[in-house]
Amino acid sequence: MSRVDRRVKKSQEAIKNAFIKLMSEKNFDQITIQDIADRADVGRRTVYDHYMDKFDLLDKLIEEHINELRNICDSASEMSFTECTLMWFEYFEQHSSFFSAMLASKGDSVFRSQFLKFVIEELEVEVDMTKEGNKGLSKDLILKFFGAAAVEIVESWFTNGLSEPTQVVAEQVGILLDRNL
Repeated sequence: MSRVDRRVKKSQEAIKNAFIKLMSEKNFDQITIQDIADRADVGRRTVYDHYMDKFDLLDKLIEEHINELRNICDSASEMSFTECTLMWFEYFEQHSSFFSAMLASKGDSVFRSQFLKFVIEELEVEVDMTKEGNKGLSKDLILKFFGAAAVEIVESWFTNGLSEPTQVVAEQVGILLDRNL
């Protein structure tokens, strides 16, 4: 990696981290490019060199994390929901500042809706409509039900609405998905 590449990567990371910190402190609408630049200790122009605006920055951050979660799912395709869910929760823990800002603080509804859409897409390939408990039910309804439930559990976990340890929450969500899909 060249020196210029390292500088670019370092600036992008500083901008992303500054933005995440700001998202945990105030509403998205209140955040300005100047706020991001000041917090990242870069010039406004540097922010604009990497992102069109704060909406672009938010979209890129969400896309980055959703893609990582998708990679986890792809690599765990032969695993049970329980094993895969544990991998997800480990990822959530590693990137807790981002997920907390998006779900627990003054986060943006854009993330929640994209996260829900992603969860439903991942569950869609797993739903067994021939399973006794699913016969006669709408696949769309099943997906929306379990997708919303999974997102709510993750959100509750970040807002301290769940007192159980990470591994217990992940395992129990996995068991519920294995049992019902």
